[in-house]
Amino acid sequence: MLAVWWRRPPLFLQVAIADLTGQLISYGLKQWIGRERPSEVYPLPKPLVRAPHDGSFPSGHATASFACATVLAFYAPRAAPRFFLLAAAIAWSRVYVGVHYPLDVLGGAVLGIAIAIALRWLSINLPRSPRATPAG
Repeated sequence: MLAVWWRRPPLFLQVAIADLTGQLISYGLKQWIGRERPSEVYPLPKPLVRAPHDGSFPSGHATASFACATVLAFYAPRAAPRFFLLAAAIAWSRVYVGVHYPLDVLGGAVLGIAIAIALRWLSINLPRSPRATPAG
């Protein structure tokens, strides 16, 4: 929504790529690490939402929210604290509802920030093909 409001379609694409990359990498790590969720280890308290059946580490919500917040922070540094506050609230909500441990969301936050920084580095440093110039 911010990309449309700011009239920056490339920003929308960058946020979408950061989100998708974060989801894919966190899902792969969950499968590889296989950490059990709190509700599978402790019978009480019951989670407030249905617990997913995949691994717990890292949190996909935390990864995606921090990846997107970091991309947005590159474009609007003055608004960065608000982006990161929202990302932190999303991440902490996963602990609050009982489907993640605090380390899961911390790992997801670090992973999301790293993904956004890597994507930013790639977008700046990858060679671009020259644009075709009109003949004449």
